[in-house]
This record gives sequence, C-alpha cells and structure tokens, in this order.
Amino acid sequence: MMMQQRTMRAMQQTAYGDPDVLQLVKKGIPTAGRGEILVRVEAAAATAADSILRKGKPYFSRLFIGLRRPKKAITGTGFSGVVEATGPGVKHFQLGDKVFGETLFAFGAHAEYLVVSEDGVVMPMPQGMSFAEAAVYCDGHLTSLNFLQEVAQTKRGERVLINGAAGSLGTSAIQLAKWMGAEVTAVCSTRNVGLVKGLGADHVIDYTREDFTKSYGSFDVIYDTVGKSSYRACRKALRVNGRFVTPVFSFSLLPDLFLNPSRVRFAATGMKKVQELRELLQQLLEIYREGKLQTLIDRQFPLEKLSEAHRLIDAGHKRGNVVLQMC
Repeated sequence: MMMQQRTMRAMQQTAYGDPDVLQLVKKGIPTAGRGEILVRVEAAAATAADSILRKGKPYFSRLFIGLRRPKKAITGTGFSGVVEATGPGVKHFQLGDKVFGETLFAFGAHAEYLVVSEDGVVMPMPQGMSFAEAAVYCDGHLTSLNFLQEVAQTKRGERVLINGAAGSLGTSAIQLAKWMGAEVTAVCSTRNVGLVKGLGADHVIDYTREDFTKSYGSFDVIYDTVGKSSYRACRKALRVNGRFVTPVFSFSLLPDLFLNPSRVRFAATGMKKVQELRELLQQLLEIYREGKLQTLIDRQFPLEKLSEAHRLIDAGHKRGNVVLQMC
C-alpha cells in the first residue's frame, strides 16, 4: 500500500498585487537530494524586499521573477531552523543542527520545511542566538555590511548619514558604521530618536522637523536604506568625494549612475556570488560575537498572518525587523 505523503503549511503567491494575494496552502514536504539538507523552519523573515516582489514592481523585475505571475509560488528568502534530514553526500551538516541562511532567488522560506544546498547561503547558528534573530540576518545586517563596506567603501573617521535609520537596514547600518569607525548621523521620525541614539548614532535628524539635504557639504556617505531620497536631492549635502548609495533601484537613478559613477552607487546584494555572501555572513558573526551587533525585532507573526506582516511593512513605520514564526 502506498504511503501518504507528509504535508506542510506554506504561504503561496500566484499573482502580483496587494497583501491578499498571499494565501496559506498545504504542500508536500520536499525531499533532500544529493548535497542538500531538509530544514524544519522555525522562523522566517518578512522584509521590504518581499513586499516589493509581491507587487511585481518595478515591472522590469518580472523578467527575473516571472512575467505574469511569480515563477516560485512559495514566498520568502531568510530562514532559520533545524536540520531534519540530509541527502546523499552531505558533509557539513548533521541531523539536529541549528542553521540559518538565505534562499536568494529560489525563495520558499515561508514554509514549515525547506530544502537548501549545503553549499548555498546556509550556516550553523551561533550559540546564544535565537531563531527569530537568525532568520533576519540576511536582510538588514547582510545588506548593510555589503553597502557600507563594499559599495560605499566607508573609511574610519568618515561622516555617514543613514536615511531610514529605524528600519531593518537602518538599525543594522548604525551599528556597522560605528564598528567601522565612522561618525554616524541617523535620520528618523520623532518616536525613533531614542532608539537610534541607543544603537550608537552620534547625531540624529528628525525628518519631521529638519531636511537633512540642507546640511551642505556635511557627509562622506549618504546611505538611503529606504529609497525615499535621490542623489540629486542629496548631492549638496555630500562632501567633495562623497558617495550616495541605495539598495532600492528606480529608473530615476539610472542617469546618475551613468553620469556620476564615483558618487552614485547601487548594487543588488542578492546577486553576489554565494561564497562572497558566506564570507560577509562570517564577518557579521564575528562582529556579533564581539558584542557589537544586535538584531531589533519589531513584531512577530504566525505564518498564516503573512499578509498582516506585509501591511505593517507597507505602512513604512516598522522598527527593525519583522519575523514569521512557524509554531
């Protein structure tokens, strides 16, 4: 008699649109193949990037994720969990290992089980780190380290401004810029002034009261984590060799990227080679062990409430990270 396949819960998106396109479904639990591990997911990240992909905008992004509907129905990229099974040839992981990582364009993290290659962006969780913290490591921390260190090439003693300082990328960027020896100015709303100061910001600009772009010739690096400003708006606030960097692409950014490549910089962290991402993660874990990097979590939602998590993200006022809990 044929055994019935075990099933799992997962969040699925079969169309682009508002948060209601995210639906809870049951799927068969995948099987780990050669060189792969099956992870029982404990927590997953819900991010601004997830929200952008849900909308399918800008439209050119659909060339990569699916023209009419997403190629990968199960959403999510950042995850943490426990190794449930190993496929043939797996050398670096054992049953019961706690792991975390990023699925990149394979998606699939918003599910109770997930198969990933042991050679992918997956690493053992460090002692003392919670599943919730680990699940979001590849969002704010990984992206901000890449942008501050690799893209902006921030140097010790430089003055760095972080726009959107209370979000996932921003709260991470404050701490990483300080670790790199920079003088940090954080831009946020009134209610988050105390938060960003507590993370180490040297100066705070409350955007409801002051326009940071009027700070003429003040900054070596402007890191716009939320894509709410532009190089043209910020250029007078930059020093002579200042750099404007943002992880949020828009077509309005293109002319400045071509005309001012030394001052305007964009990169897609998820497009880096797997080995490069693993090296950045290893560096982040070293900073964490030094006690110089904490992970802020705004709210946690059960898996089936992913649409509510997206509405919180779309509102643009989350503090730190948003996490999905599978239990």
